[in-house]
Amino acid sequence: MRLKWTKQLSVGNAIIDSEHRNLISIANNARRAIRARDSFTLSQELEHLEEWLYVHFANEGKIAQAINFDFSQHKLAQQCWLKELWFLRDELACKNGLWSDDAIEQSCHFLSDWMIDGHIISLDMLMKPVLQTYDYNFLPSMTGDATHAVVAG
Repeated sequence: MRLKWTKQLSVGNAIIDSEHRNLISIANNARRAIRARDSFTLSQELEHLEEWLYVHFANEGKIAQAINFDFSQHKLAQQCWLKELWFLRDELACKNGLWSDDAIEQSCHFLSDWMIDGHIISLDMLMKPVLQTYDYNFLPSMTGDATHAVVAG
């Protein structure tokens, strides 16, 4: 089943919500590549996912800092997620598309579980009450390397 953005997943900030929609799309692409046993496309999609996660995590950190939200638990969870993503990438890459049905299901489940439940619902929703006291389009100074944020309508 395809991951889908819903309004209930909004954390109350245009940048974060837009990035979540983008990350869900990339995760869906990775899941399609896993199911198709397409290791070349999967490698590209996981690389794309990792790049966007760095941008997203940096933007979330800057927004959290600007609204005085304690981001320490987020940072730890983000580091764990990246390690798990690297493990998944390496595990799938070494088998070059020769994945068992169980490996496919576990990998797809991991991507969807983490993206929706582990990241958005369990962590980012903790920021929602504070973010709702700011304008939806609140944008702190986002100078530095992590300024790739794209706000989609």
